[in-house]
Amino acid sequence: MKWVRNLLDNMKPNFQKGGKFPWLHSTFDAFETFAFVPKTTTTSGAHFRDALDMKRTMTMVILALMPALLFGTYNIGFQHFHSINPELSFFEGFWDNLWYGVIKILPIIVVSYVVGLSIEFGFAQWRKHDVNEGFLVTGMLIPMVMPPDVPLWQVALATAFAVVIGKEVFGGTGMNFLNPALLARAFLFFAFPSSMSGDNVWIAEKADAFSGATPLAEMMVGANLPSTSFWDMFLGIMPGSIGETSSIAILLGAAFLLITGIGSWRITLSVFIGGALMGLTFNLFGSNPYTQIPFYYHYVMGGFMFGAVFMATDPVTAAQTNRGKWIYGILIGAMAVLIRVVNPAYPEGMMLAILLLNVFAPLIDYYVVDANIRKRVKRWKIKGGQNV
Repeated sequence: MKWVRNLLDNMKPNFQKGGKFPWLHSTFDAFETFAFVPKTTTTSGAHFRDALDMKRTMTMVILALMPALLFGTYNIGFQHFHSINPELSFFEGFWDNLWYGVIKILPIIVVSYVVGLSIEFGFAQWRKHDVNEGFLVTGMLIPMVMPPDVPLWQVALATAFAVVIGKEVFGGTGMNFLNPALLARAFLFFAFPSSMSGDNVWIAEKADAFSGATPLAEMMVGANLPSTSFWDMFLGIMPGSIGETSSIAILLGAAFLLITGIGSWRITLSVFIGGALMGLTFNLFGSNPYTQIPFYYHYVMGGFMFGAVFMATDPVTAAQTNRGKWIYGILIGAMAVLIRVVNPAYPEGMMLAILLLNVFAPLIDYYVVDANIRKRVKRWKIKGGQNV
């Protein structure tokens, strides 16, 4: 890699003040810091310098997404060929399934990154600041929460909306209060509902006689249990968004994030606790078939698992205090199940639950900090403290 370092060092003066392309400094800096740790150092005080900067953190999250992405790619092809031949077993025609999935998902990923990064680079050049790293993950999350047959122009429009309205108008990465990937999905859900709901969108070019209904859709119309078995849903052998179907692949990513210390185990665990509490409550007091399904079915249907691991834990939009993380996560899990069961018009309650709690996360942290202050003041007074 030394030759790459030398090449960048030789090119760098051209992008600095007095060079040929100073207006492209942010763009050059983005590519340089993506390949190498920045040499920027502080000028006062004692600080630790770590190789794990923001770009490396984002790269680790992308690696954690790979199991779900690869499985989703294969599942796209399997669901297509399975709709044509229902007798097809899961591993039959392995390479055909995988190649078909690649053809479907690769254009969506390309459109997401091209549109999103173009806007990010444009704003960075305009504001004369560094390119934000957050879109490295957002650009991958957006395709993974989309149906496999979503029109590419809608992906581009949703990505632009998420980056401009969800991030840049608030100052860019670190300033946004809503998860951009979920904002893109919510935009399509409300602006183009026919592309995000209904049996025809979850299987790419499926046979006309094949249903293609997701487990959530089946429960919405009053089924006692989804036609797909629990273990098939856990493995991900069902129609659904590209990266959300396989719970086992998502859990592999979760383990990677927790081992590396990047993911928040408090938020992830509390989301599952909240979902279980609301599911058990419906089991006790509910009367329709949807309220009587075992609570753990909610974990493997729709985007619950994906949201708990990759969306709710977004460090920018989630609660920051430890106690706040527990409250935030429990409310997300409870609200996701509540929205699913009570309002069938929005079967994927996880999306709305996370966006709702994104809005309230700062308020949760405020009251947690305020409660700690009051507790310490009370303790201080009990010990005989005096006002100064």
